[in-house]
Amino acid sequence: MADHLLFMSWSNPVRGLEERAVEVFNDALGILGRRQQQGKIEGFDVALMEPNGELGGYIAARGTAEQITALRTDEEFMRNTIDAQLCVEDIRHIEGVTNEAISEQMGMYTEAVGRIPSRA
Repeated sequence: MADHLLFMSWSNPVRGLEERAVEVFNDALGILGRRQQQGKIEGFDVALMEPNGELGGYIAARGTAEQITALRTDEEFMRNTIDAQLCVEDIRHIEGVTNEAISEQMGMYTEAVGRIPSRA
């Protein structure tokens, strides 16, 4: 089961490169769709935001830690990321956990909180 994710977000296309941004976005969806069909990721979600000055949209790819690592190091995916960096602003790729991995992460967080000296 997918317990890791890669959160990919962006803000606005670079002025004058809107058509290229659409092409790169569609290429990214094709890459992720093929990886899902091949069983190389569990799936992905796509969201486009209402107009705002912060976040244009995101794609969240879900898989195991190994699948997410393989995605990030895949040459086709890396080339698509470079293309995206040239035509959209504020691109971010952030790894995270979900599902069963949440309890493990929260356990480590709770342990760390327990080591903070009390201020009372």
